[in-house]
Amino acid sequence: MSSITKDDLLKALSNIIDPDLHKDIVSLGFITQATVCDGIAKVTINLTTPACPVKEQMKSQAEELLMAIPGMTQVTVEMTASVRGRQRTAEEMAPGVRHVIAVSSGKGGVGKSTVTINLAVALAATGARIGILDCDVHGPDIPMMLGCKGEPDVVDGRLIPKINFGIKSMSIGYLIPDDKPVIWRGPMVHKLIEQFLGDVEWGELDYLLVDMPPGTGDAQLSLAQIVPLTGAVLVTTPQAVSTFDVGKAISMFNQVNVPILGIVENMAGYTVSGTVEDVTGATKIRLNTGNGVEDVAVDAAGHFETIVPIFGEGGADGLVQKHGFELLGRIPLNPQVRVGGDGGAPVTISQPDSDCAKIFGEIAGLFARQVAKRERMQLPVMQ
Repeated sequence: MSSITKDDLLKALSNIIDPDLHKDIVSLGFITQATVCDGIAKVTINLTTPACPVKEQMKSQAEELLMAIPGMTQVTVEMTASVRGRQRTAEEMAPGVRHVIAVSSGKGGVGKSTVTINLAVALAATGARIGILDCDVHGPDIPMMLGCKGEPDVVDGRLIPKINFGIKSMSIGYLIPDDKPVIWRGPMVHKLIEQFLGDVEWGELDYLLVDMPPGTGDAQLSLAQIVPLTGAVLVTTPQAVSTFDVGKAISMFNQVNVPILGIVENMAGYTVSGTVEDVTGATKIRLNTGNGVEDVAVDAAGHFETIVPIFGEGGADGLVQKHGFELLGRIPLNPQVRVGGDGGAPVTISQPDSDCAKIFGEIAGLFARQVAKRERMQLPVMQ
């Protein structure tokens, strides 16, 4: 029997198809090591993001294919990742940042900061290097929600980001007293965003998430002009007034050639549950949900549960169907999320095993896949 060669390994691994790029992982250049000696193989698969949701599936498939080679006795598959992005020159803004992503919405109060922070934590948990830039100059909430305070250090004339939970952040909230409003016109907002990108020591980051203010005004246009954006994540609630405003944000990003990576529906229903006690034989209860009266089934133990769509339902689905981008996930209205934000410990940190934290983890995986697709395309530049 002839000995196994490196070509045999690569031929087997070429049967693994990346579900997003629709090519095999060998031709995509994902195999950075493939050695074999006396039937013992070592392979390294380098993915486009540490948050790849099919990483374990791909590893299992590789092990199975390699062990099927005649004469193979042992296989070790190591999964690594490096977010490629576009390599920038030192003269450009934030040269060490692979991807700049705007988290935006046409409407205030939908939870952009909540989504930004919990998405950042979920991505950091996979090993990605994450930063948050707070562009909401008039309502900077990132410092409170990340549990950071005080002025940032300055080294060699450059601001050093605050770090908590492994996430770097910069906000005007670190530079002004908590009770002092920022009363600025557009040119000053533009200059601040320019300084936060160019004069902050971000270092090497895979993703810089930019928490945008409401609307489609100065901050959004300035960001698109100053730095090439990989794309935008939109946040909405299910209600019609929110999706109506998000539609304007979509049009704005289309006009400045920034692709939409997906949409997150926040506050997507509130779970009402409980137990009926001392009522023998009850099979249902009648709840007044505000949208009408709903009959809810009761099980043998007296337990009942239903989801009340406080802000309506189907809003994000309508946007997805109309515009053709991906629904990244739905986050229910849950007090744990609010408590985590107010206390400076996001739900992905304070309640990592909660349903909400798991949803954010799934959103992070889908987000990373969308960014990986963009890596194969030319990044848009505002003309």
